[in-house]
Amino acid sequence: MGFDVTTIGEGSLRLSVPAGKRLNLANSFEIGVSGAEANVVGCLSRLGRKTGWISCLPETPVGKRVRNEYRSHGINVDNIIWSNQYRLATLYVEYATPPRSTNVIFDRKNTCFTNIRKEDVDWSYLLDSKIIHLTGITVALSENTKEIVQEAIKRAREKGVPISFDVNYRSTLWSKEEAYETMLPMIQNVEVLFCSKRDAEFLFGCEGSDHEIIRQLQKKSNASKVVMSRGASGVLGLEDDVIYEEPARKVVIIDRIGAGDGLAGGVLYGWLEGDFAKGLKYGVLTAALALSQYGEVVNTNPKELNLLLEYEAGDIVR
Repeated sequence: MGFDVTTIGEGSLRLSVPAGKRLNLANSFEIGVSGAEANVVGCLSRLGRKTGWISCLPETPVGKRVRNEYRSHGINVDNIIWSNQYRLATLYVEYATPPRSTNVIFDRKNTCFTNIRKEDVDWSYLLDSKIIHLTGITVALSENTKEIVQEAIKRAREKGVPISFDVNYRSTLWSKEEAYETMLPMIQNVEVLFCSKRDAEFLFGCEGSDHEIIRQLQKKSNASKVVMSRGASGVLGLEDDVIYEEPARKVVIIDRIGAGDGLAGGVLYGWLEGDFAKGLKYGVLTAALALSQYGEVVNTNPKELNLLLEYEAGDIVR
């Protein structure tokens, strides 16, 4: 197989101001790049796995800035679709400390990626992988992107390629009812299902104790493995009717954006090693690493990850 993990999703330019600054009075921005699916494979690339990402970007300097970012993490970006129409998605981030929360404003209507077509995608590239990772964010962006995900799932099932699916419900993109009706068929029989406890309750109507909720989620999806994030309470994983529980790692939060993608990257790293339970340990650690750094792709390596898996980090490494 050509890749360990492939994915398809939107890449965005991220413009942020630090805590203490307000967007309405900003006179400069720090430039970064954002993309949920690319964050996952970026983490895996940093951990030595071979990954590929498909997107549609404008053939402009800002489009190439997004490409260059992900290429720098080791992601194969050879099959990006370049467009001379439409534009690049942008998001604005206003970091904050209590009593305010960090504020994220998306500008992603009528972008290159939301206008992507099924015939634009190199399906042989996307499916030449041990597992394909998809998210509900891409499903929600436009009718075109919903069709892309549906086609990816159809082709993956026909070819026998396992599917990893992160629900990633965004209320600003679509309604609860539409999300439920659209995603429920998509998550059937996936290899790994990622879903927050909040989405399990709100979107899929699961209720009861955390163990009851994850079992209901598995029953509704018939997923082989389920990963349910619970914020500061850590993560639950379900495989072969066995529930594993991993507490969240201690962390000083620098940047909240991308932690869920870090979790998915760590879990899939364990899955690729044939050890889902260990993947949960990796996942809570990569999520913590995402929270502890600026930027969305977890910047680590196998040596550091395994060292941190055994020991809590100290103040100084000499």
